[in-house]
Formats: sequence, structure tokens, C-alpha cells
Amino acid sequence: MPVCDICCEELPSEAEMRTHLLLSHMENVMACPFCSLSGVSYDELSFHISIAHIDKDCQDTKTTVADSGQENLNDWTAQRPSSTKTSNVNVKNMDKGISTSPKSSPPAVARASGAIKLVRTTPTSSNNATRERKDGRRKSKQKRLSSPLKEGCFSCPMCSLVCKDCFILQEHVELHLQDQDAAEGAGPEAGTSTEASSTSNGRSAVMDYECPMCSLSCPSSSSLQEHVELHLEYGSASATGHSSEDLTLARKLQEEEEQKWREAETRREAEDFKKLQKQFGLDNSGGYRKQMERTMERAVSRGQMVPAEFHRKKVEMLESLASGMDDGRSKTSGLVEALCRYYQKDASDCAHVWLCAETDHYSSSEGDKGWGCGYRNFQMLLSSLHRMEQYNLLPVSVPSIPRVQALIEEAWGQGADPQGASHFNHRLQGTRAWIGATEIYAVFTSLSVKARIVDFHKPTGPGDTHPRLFEWVKQYFSHSASRVARLPPKVVQTTLPPIYLQHQGHSRSIVGVEQKVNGNLCLLLFDPGCAPREMRRVLSQDTAATMVRRMRKFSGGLKHRQYQAVAVEGLLTPEEKRSRILNSRTLCAEKIP
Repeated sequence: MPVCDICCEELPSEAEMRTHLLLSHMENVMACPFCSLSGVSYDELSFHISIAHIDKDCQDTKTTVADSGQENLNDWTAQRPSSTKTSNVNVKNMDKGISTSPKSSPPAVARASGAIKLVRTTPTSSNNATRERKDGRRKSKQKRLSSPLKEGCFSCPMCSLVCKDCFILQEHVELHLQDQDAAEGAGPEAGTSTEASSTSNGRSAVMDYECPMCSLSCPSSSSLQEHVELHLEYGSASATGHSSEDLTLARKLQEEEEQKWREAETRREAEDFKKLQKQFGLDNSGGYRKQMERTMERAVSRGQMVPAEFHRKKVEMLESLASGMDDGRSKTSGLVEALCRYYQKDASDCAHVWLCAETDHYSSSEGDKGWGCGYRNFQMLLSSLHRMEQYNLLPVSVPSIPRVQALIEEAWGQGADPQGASHFNHRLQGTRAWIGATEIYAVFTSLSVKARIVDFHKPTGPGDTHPRLFEWVKQYFSHSASRVARLPPKVVQTTLPPIYLQHQGHSRSIVGVEQKVNGNLCLLLFDPGCAPREMRRVLSQDTAATMVRRMRKFSGGLKHRQYQAVAVEGLLTPEEKRSRILNSRTLCAEKIP
């Protein structure tokens, strides 16, 4: 008859066994028959019995087998191999996998696929019997855990592992037990005697579950799990708090670092801006007059100028500034005519030479050294235009640098180049501000002179050269000469004014172009940085060749990334002037290429 594994009650049939299990053990509070454990589910109780009371179960099994004697031997089919003392018997398994009581089964029974293996112990092989008993215990565990009702997750009572299969959990717990036996070095006899004495005294040994985080002993796996979860929740909350504090600190440090970086960047930008202001003469350190006075004072302090000469030059400077006309101390005249004579006699390697109209050279003086090149090139252009009848409306004399600054401010006042005016804060007088092609265009437009800006914004040849610039200059000078004669002579002096040429940091005037016998082009430049005594060497036939070599610039000598040219092309009508001033609000240059 079926026997209940939990309370050992014998029942007449399997159906009544299932009803007994449901009503007595699954719905009611279940308790361990070997110890005081209670308040657990059927699966937990079965697992507890198979782990904590395996030795007691085996002892009961042996007793049941001894009591039953030979009752079931009639159904066995024994097979005795000659080499072992083991009998193999087949028996019919119970319906639907319900396991029977160990008391009604032979010792070391394992039910799987309807087969039951019976192991008998003989007095002649004690070692084999011990090994067979261990196998019987393992298979008895498998029998108890084979119930189809045991499904779900199983947590290890000795660590945090959770298994979905009870057999995997059983093997995992056995590994824990083997490790503990090996560490403690306790013999199996000591454990057996302890369990026997505990059973004989009527006190059941309850397994303690030790917390892996604080070593607290818990009476059950569920209480251990709750205890460990408290650890984890507290640790998670603590970690979250520390993480939040660390994040706040990291953000604060990052903000401080960014603030320091912004302050350092602001200071660096301010310093760079001051350097740029000083470089371009916008640092309110004085203009032409103040620089001239400081230069003469230094000359007096060094003994290079006597005080009387200092006062005389200061008076002349003040008179020039008051009149608005240049004093002519840095001017050199007759240079283009001297160049024409030189090329007619000595330039054997030139196929053609085109020169501009007569132009005076203006050098930088003590008052504008380092920043006045744009003003001096404008004076060169005006000196050439004054010699042409169509520009008789222009001022008769060449203005001084402070007067040129005033003319540019007047052009801004008329509405020309508002962006350039805002760049200089609508003020040039009394400063050492650099000017460029757009300021030259604005002042010519205010004087009703037609000019255009041509922007060579990128190199057009190998090695960052500008062959298109050379071709354009040649076209500018040769176009007017070709209208006069089909076969121009070797040296042609045109009636065109020079070309204002601007690049980063400096400006010069193009007064001519050479075409060599091999076809190469070479520009002739007047540089404001060249002193008057050097420029006067062009006037002498003995030293002209040396100065011409200094004035020549081949394609490899102009390697700045960008060049801007200003060419004068006539006069403007009042309507054209108004139109150009209006269009200069968004000033656009002619780009090549």
C-alpha cells in the first residue's frame, strides 16, 4: 500500500494518497517529522528532508526492508553476476510518478523509467557495501525530488545561487557539504555519532544558515534570504547616496575647472586683443604727431639731435599738420622717368616693359614708421593723379597722414563702407590704425574717383604663387598701350596710375611690369619702407641697376595667401557715386579666380 513520505501513514490507494497530501500537507501547515521545522511548503519540506535528514531516512529504509523480509522477493527477478554480490530486480513503477514511502521499498531504491535497482550488502565486501549505501542515498534523494508538483525557483541555503531545477540545486548543495567536510577534517564517524545521539535524545538538529555578509545564523533559508535582501537594499541605498555625493562633487569640480578655464580664456583673449590693438594702432597710444614727438625726444636724449633742431622740426611738423599738406620730406620724384631711361639702355633680358604714369615715391617717416604704409601708397596714387587733367577736381596738394585719416572719416560720414567704419569705431585721427584696400576704395569713392577692388583670394600656381595676379597686372598696363600701336615698343610708359597692392601686414604700389625674353613676368614695386636716400639711387645710371633688382618681384617672391589690388579707372558721376556708396554697405570685391 502507498505510504506518505511525510507522516508515514499508509493509504489504501494512490488516489487517496493524493487527497491525503493535498488536505493534510499542502493546504495545512506542514512540519518536518524529524525536527521542529514548520511553516514551509511541500516542496521546501521535501527538499529539507532530503538534505538535513538523509541518514535518518536511510536508517528507516533499512528497518523497513528488514521488516518486510521476503514479502516482495517473489516479484523480483534477480540476476547475480559472478563478479559482484548485487541483485538486479525489475518492478512495476507506480502511476503518475507518485513516490512511495521508503518503508515500503527496498533499500537504496531509485525509480526512473519504471526500473528499480536493489542493492544488498554482503559480509564479504564491506567497502562495496558502503559505496552501494551511498548510491542508495543519492537515488533516494532523486526519488523524493521527482514529484511533478515541485516546480519554480530554488535558492541555495548556503549561498545566493538560485536554481530553477531541484536536481541542479541538490548537486550544488552537495558540493558545499563536501567542501565543508574537507575544510573541517571531521570524520564520517563523528558526524554519524552526533546525529545518532541527537536522535536518541529526541532533539532534532536544525541546520543553521549563515549570512555570507555578516556571519549571522538564520534558522531557515527564507529568513536568510530576507536578511540578505536587507543587506542588499541597505547597500544599494548607501551606494546610491555615495554615488549621488560623488556625482555632485564631480560636477562641482568640473564647474570650477570650467570657470577657471573661462577666466583664463577671457584673460588670454583680452591680452591678445590688446596686442592686436597695439599692433594695428588702436590702443589709444597716440597718432602721427605723438609718435613724431616721442621719436625726436629719444633722438635728443641719445645725443643724435640737438635741442634747437628738435624745436625747429617740431614747429615745421605743427605747421604741416595745420595746413593738412605733407611736408614732402619723404618724397622722391622723377623715378618713373629714370626707370624708362634705364630700360631703354640696359635691360637686354627684357622683351617688353610697361610703366605707369609719373609717380612720386613717399617713404615712411618717424611719425608713421611701422603702420603708415597704406597712407603712403595713397599719397603715391594721388601724386600720379594730380598730373592728369581729368582728375583736376582732386585736392591740389598731397595731404598729410592726419589729413588722409580725416578724409577717410569724412567718407564714412557719407555712408561709405559702414562695416569698416564700425571696425575702427568711426575714428582714425589721433591713432596709428592700419588701413587697407577697403579704406582706399572708400576715400576714392567719396572723392568721386572710380576705383575697383580685385581680390586674389587664393594661390593659383605651384608653391602658393599667384600667376593670375601677374597676368592681370600685365593686362592692366598693356591694354591701354595696345590701343595706341599694334606693335608696342620695348619700353612703354602709359598714362595709367599705379596699382595699390595690399597683403597681410603690408602694402606697396605696382608701377610697372616686365616681360622677360623667356616669357616670365616680373612686377616693379614702390615700397614705402624704402628710405628716400635709397630711392634716389634710381636717378643715377651707375646705381639704377642695383635698385631695380630690389624693386623686382617675380612670381616666387609673392607667396602670401591673399592679395588685394585697387585700380583707379576714372571719375564717377553723382549718380554713380550715390550708387556706390549705397552698395558699399555690403562691399564686394571682384574675385580672381
